[in-house]
Amino acid sequence: MTDVTLAEVLATAEQDGTAPRYQVPENWAQGRTAFGGFTGALLVNAARRDRPDLPALRSALINFTAPVSQPPTIHAEVLREGRNITTIATRAEIDGKVAATGTFSFGHAQESQLSVGHIAPAAPQGPDDTPSYFPPALKRPPVRFFVNFEVKLIEGSLPFSGADRGYVRIWARHRDPAMWGTLEGLIAIGDVLPPAAFPMMTRPGPNSSMNWIINLLSDHANTRDGWYMMETQLTAGNGGYSSQVMRVWNTDGDMVADGMQSVIIFA
Repeated sequence: MTDVTLAEVLATAEQDGTAPRYQVPENWAQGRTAFGGFTGALLVNAARRDRPDLPALRSALINFTAPVSQPPTIHAEVLREGRNITTIATRAEIDGKVAATGTFSFGHAQESQLSVGHIAPAAPQGPDDTPSYFPPALKRPPVRFFVNFEVKLIEGSLPFSGADRGYVRIWARHRDPAMWGTLEGLIAIGDVLPPAAFPMMTRPGPNSSMNWIINLLSDHANTRDGWYMMETQLTAGNGGYSSQVMRVWNTDGDMVADGMQSVIIFA
């Protein structure tokens, strides 16, 4: 079966009444649901679908409430449109039940005395010279959605290796150049790494993301040849729940996104 790109999914959305309905191809699956970054990309696309005049996305709060196992219909509602900020809520429904929600705040750039950036940590090599995240002997990625991305390991440990810290830093990009430099592409790839707790664990176990908070720190998602440097770091874990920070830089070292996520670990 031919893999379906995210660009194709967005372009072929069908109207279900006043809301778009998106397909969920097998190559975007993650267990019994869709990959979280894919779901986030659909939510923000629905928010922007009829509003080409929106300014840049500044902040997003995404909640994963149920498996996205079938094509969702995504409803969008403008909560408030102020002078600077427009806030839009989206709701993905399957058979009338909510599977995911998103709240997106779009805002114009402001003149400010504040100009502080988090410069990317130095990488020993560029993406072309960095080894693959997956061992060369691995015939296919262990999780289906990874076929849509190129991922290179800069620093950190693989899942279930019993590492002494939950940290991974990578280079990553979409295999489909059509998603390079797009907002939906950035949201999708921003969730590409496995949970930050996984390197510290010694055996696999089910997991489920509960939410994802993302602050966007640039007016655009541009980066050279589609590559982003990304990291995730475990901040705490207890009782089957973990909290992690997630950061994204472009190839010039400018921070593009800063995020936080809560993940349930069933192991």
